[in-house]
Amino acid sequence: MRASLLSLLLLLPLLNGCGAGESGPQPEPLILIPAGFPAMPTPASNQFTPERIALGKRLFYDTQLSRTREVSCGSCHLADRGFADPQQTSAGVEGRRGERNAPTLANLAWNTSFFWDGGVPTLEQQAIVPIINPLEMDMTMTELVARLQTDPTYPEQFRAAYGDAPNPDLVTRALAAFVRTLVSGNSRYDRFNRGDRSALTPQEQKGMEMFFNEKADCFHCHVGFNLTNNGFANNGIFPTYPDSGRARVTENPRDRGRFKVPTLRNVALTAPYMHNGGIATLEEVVERYNRGGVHPSADAQIHPLNLTAEEIAAIVAFLGALTDEEFIHNPAHRP
Repeated sequence: MRASLLSLLLLLPLLNGCGAGESGPQPEPLILIPAGFPAMPTPASNQFTPERIALGKRLFYDTQLSRTREVSCGSCHLADRGFADPQQTSAGVEGRRGERNAPTLANLAWNTSFFWDGGVPTLEQQAIVPIINPLEMDMTMTELVARLQTDPTYPEQFRAAYGDAPNPDLVTRALAAFVRTLVSGNSRYDRFNRGDRSALTPQEQKGMEMFFNEKADCFHCHVGFNLTNNGFANNGIFPTYPDSGRARVTENPRDRGRFKVPTLRNVALTAPYMHNGGIATLEEVVERYNRGGVHPSADAQIHPLNLTAEEIAAIVAFLGALTDEEFIHNPAHRP
């Protein structure tokens, strides 16, 4: 990311041997926080270091984390698809498939819960679930740690990062450290908001106006710097919900069919959409919302919008302007 476009938050100084007060080039920060974003919440037990980020990235792309050595985290979260998966549901070991679509990993550092049902509260806890899920990596943490301990280089890398040998806690902390570096905030929409009036076309500006007005009503859920309220909603898109959603966690029948409101950053790249990957295109998403909810327990704000074809096209064009090319092509995010 270009420093001229971003306000920088120096989360950890890389001193490169320079003492306090010495002159010379200033070190690059580990994480660049985009203008308009709040400070990144980071656990005291898992502050950034270059070694932790490097270890987490290696683990993220390592197929050793799956029982059959077939898949890695990066198999289902593809950088060029906004760290989402173009398949409706991802293929785990032996081709097994779950029931939910793999969502984007962009800006998860600011999430307040994780998974479509919000089942865990931290990235560190989130990291363990796909590893042990029989439909995903189908691995035990005991076997994974044994593999890492016998690897020629992992033990030394773990000690450099965390001062200890591989263990389950450090695996999840390292993965979380890397995922927190997946920060996206330099789309054309962001540049427009920073004063570049040429960043959006007239149609995209019209779509932005619609997105943030009461007629299209998108902004009540997709709000703020990350275009999500981090809440849960029954959007009424489908007539039935075999997946109980949030109710799986709360055991409250009223939460059936409620799923986490996703960020819309890079949304043009993250098809298919919804918790089950049941909608193929952004055009269809907006048209479904335009018709209103078809589920009897849809949230109260879901209602027919009466948008014209021109207005729908403008909203879809605006959603395309949320793509952050620097994020998608950042070599620091790739193996």
